[in-house]
Amino acid sequence: MTNISIIGRMEEKALLEGILANGIADLAVVYGRRRIGKTFLIHNCLQKHISFEYSGIQNVDTSVQLTGYCQALAKQLNNNIDLPVTVDWFAAFDLTAKLMQKKLRRKKTVLFLDEFPWMQTPKSNFLAAFEQFWNTWASRQNNLAIILCGSAASWMIQNVVRNKGGLHNRITQKIALQPFTLYETEAFLKSRNVQLNRYQVTQLYMAFGGVPHYLNQASAGQSAVQIIEKACFAKSGFLYNEFTDLYKALFDAADRHFKVIRALAAKPMGLSRNEIISVCKLQSGGSTTNLLEELSASGFITPYIPMGKKMKDSIYKLTDEYSIFYLKFMEPNRGGSKGTWARLSDTPAWKSWSGFAFESICSKHIPAVKIALGINGIYSETSIWKSNRNSSSDGAQIDLVINRRDNCINLCEIKFYENKFSLDRKYAAALQQKKNIFRLETKTNKHLFITLITNMGIQPDENSIGLIDQYISLVQLFVPWQKEG
Repeated sequence: MTNISIIGRMEEKALLEGILANGIADLAVVYGRRRIGKTFLIHNCLQKHISFEYSGIQNVDTSVQLTGYCQALAKQLNNNIDLPVTVDWFAAFDLTAKLMQKKLRRKKTVLFLDEFPWMQTPKSNFLAAFEQFWNTWASRQNNLAIILCGSAASWMIQNVVRNKGGLHNRITQKIALQPFTLYETEAFLKSRNVQLNRYQVTQLYMAFGGVPHYLNQASAGQSAVQIIEKACFAKSGFLYNEFTDLYKALFDAADRHFKVIRALAAKPMGLSRNEIISVCKLQSGGSTTNLLEELSASGFITPYIPMGKKMKDSIYKLTDEYSIFYLKFMEPNRGGSKGTWARLSDTPAWKSWSGFAFESICSKHIPAVKIALGINGIYSETSIWKSNRNSSSDGAQIDLVINRRDNCINLCEIKFYENKFSLDRKYAAALQQKKNIFRLETKTNKHLFITLITNMGIQPDENSIGLIDQYISLVQLFVPWQKEG
């Protein structure tokens, strides 16, 4: 595993490697959705320095968890000499401190606890024991770094990062590992000798997202259609049953999560909090707030604040590519025959869906959009915008608004087509109307640029000249940029 070079992750890699040289005790937290590459990243950067490693076991009682932990201690820190199974986590961490002591004499060493949330079982006092272990011993060992890792991002945030007890303000480093960008996805595929053009890479991204373990299903010499067919529609495919397993692995009671995901999948334009409550028949209160935060922290949904609105007015969209793809195409066609995706990918339903999927991709690549526009050095805020008018003929919506400090606003229209995009008179008139309604309703005096983002670029003609101020093609989204978080 450690012999395979890692793609991207430059900031994260530098942070982890910096831990080894800083001369203080470190408590680092790494979280991100399932199969995003957390464990691979840690092993790749720190393997030679890890003295003890344990991965929590899902859905077992405390005694089983403790037995596994003590067996790992014996194997890694006690020369394979059996250790008595401790009666509780306080004793287990006390034993850990004694066995780790010898490892701390020469150089900084790493204690790595993977799937940390799974180690917390009912009435086990696990977290309290770990808090005591850190505060009374580990935090005083300048040659020690403890890495806590977990796929249940919401649990890690609530119980570790925002801990109000013994770990409050104790975290020294935090990594929220995100999916690959298009640029990183292309590099990842090339590193495995999968050579696809950028249109094909984007098709793959629409189904898999930037999840490395999903992308690893791609084989050299196959098209995006063939790769998706094998991974998603063959009964032996890696992603055939991933949807249910994914949510159940992350959330203890996933039924409500499924309801929200399905509701948002049916509304690509998104739903407000109140609309989610109504559609899913949820209670209006803290439990729904926690539910939405869990899905957001895990990277499945994204709240967007409409321009001129406040956080409470957020529109939630389902932005996990695989979940959208599963509910739209995989679930309704599970009994399909060989060649299902080749057939489906040539239907009007796919063309409609691909438009929304490309909008989502562009929303995740806003830094690349700003680089393409030459405004990455100008402070700006991004949002969506929807007209207040009720009539569908008078109403308007703008996919992406970039409100700039230099007294300009980019009104971005996003389109996904197989060929260069060409504006007809009707569409050109609709764009001009959107611009007029936007200025009227927002009362802005800023200069408005209509910006077209398309995968194949635009075919300049009499309808676009003088109306489209800038256009961005797919190739301009395939650039490196620094992610936040």
